Amino acid sequence: MPTTPRSRSQARTTRSWILSGMDFSDSRRKPNFTGKIAVAAALTVMCIIVLKQSPGFSSTSVFSRHEIGVTHVLVTGGAGYIGSHATLRLLKDKYRVTIVDNLSRGNMGAVKALQRLFPEPGRLQFIYADLGDAKAVNKIFSENAFDAVMHFAAVAYVGESTMEPLRYYHNITSNTLTVLEAMAAHNVKTLIYSSTCATYGEPDTMPIVETTPQNPINPYGKAKKMAEDIILDFSKSKGSNMAVMILRYFNVIGSDPEGRLGEAPRPELREHGRISGACFDAALGIIPGLKVRGTDYPTADGTCIRDYIDVTDLVDAHVKALDKAQPGKVGIYNVGTGQGRSVKEFVEACKQATGATIKVEYLARRPGDYAEVYSDPSKILNELNWTARYTDLRESLSMAWKWQKAHPHGYGSA
Repeated sequence: MPTTPRSRSQARTTRSWILSGMDFSDSRRKPNFTGKIAVAAALTVMCIIVLKQSPGFSSTSVFSRHEIGVTHVLVTGGAGYIGSHATLRLLKDKYRVTIVDNLSRGNMGAVKALQRLFPEPGRLQFIYADLGDAKAVNKIFSENAFDAVMHFAAVAYVGESTMEPLRYYHNITSNTLTVLEAMAAHNVKTLIYSSTCATYGEPDTMPIVETTPQNPINPYGKAKKMAEDIILDFSKSKGSNMAVMILRYFNVIGSDPEGRLGEAPRPELREHGRISGACFDAALGIIPGLKVRGTDYPTADGTCIRDYIDVTDLVDAHVKALDKAQPGKVGIYNVGTGQGRSVKEFVEACKQATGATIKVEYLARRPGDYAEVYSDPSKILNELNWTARYTDLRESLSMAWKWQKAHPHGYGSA
């Protein structure tokens, strides 16, 4: 490699250090460890200088620079249930991923599982941070070259939202605004937003289509709708040129078919968690039985009707949305199976999947819940060529149960 005048000068300087050290050693006529250390230090300096002048050397992380052919995605909430599965899929599809999570609801065990699966440098990094800290978020964006953001991070329990509404507005609405401000400041133009069917509330007619009026009836749904409105307003502003995809999905179940990831809510949140988690806890004997809230809804068997979407299908929809996102355009899609299933049907499927005898206790309605909700997924099929593949409740629950049996205490056990 040709040397520049500067490198030749530095080399001469280094050689002079080496010679002076040798002369000093000779003049004392006995071993001089100080001189040897000086020689080693000088050689190290020279090597660093040569490396820095070589074309392939850079002291910056690969995460901090854009690279042709590589899409770098920021996944907020990537240590959580859905976010970790989305990260797995992105990494399998050769994306570069940065997870930002404060671990208030996520699991470091999920991050470690992903790191073991994808140990190659430049594939995955984890940053512990709270999206409510605007300075920290801005620093993350300034130090990383993101091409897109998948925004999953959120508290997401309907019942809890009725007890702690301010927490939900702050965590969902305010934090989304912080992310958008950082995107705007650092010229990140693509956003895939994780929204919810809870923004629709309790529509008069079923199934729900994307043009169904949004009238949320609980703080969770209201906070998500507010976040959507902020995103849409910003996308329409002059010069934003944002590529936005908003995915309103329904009740998520299942886990990675190969058993690499699963759902592991914190013990204190089990009461608010998904019905699948409660079923598994009852099957494992962690809790004495399953509590079904509400048997007097205007449905065939009196229990709520929901559209259960497998997490593998859900993350597939996110990746398709990312692939189809276009500057200056907004896409809004329902992500569901189009099939409504009652809670009693779900419980029976869970019993079949686990093979366990599950005690069921029927209680009064949970505040903020609605009787019936299921999707019409025609739009996402027509525009993104997406359709749910895992539509058998028992099959999805069986895959999730396999992980739960192997991890009865979440990611802390195997």
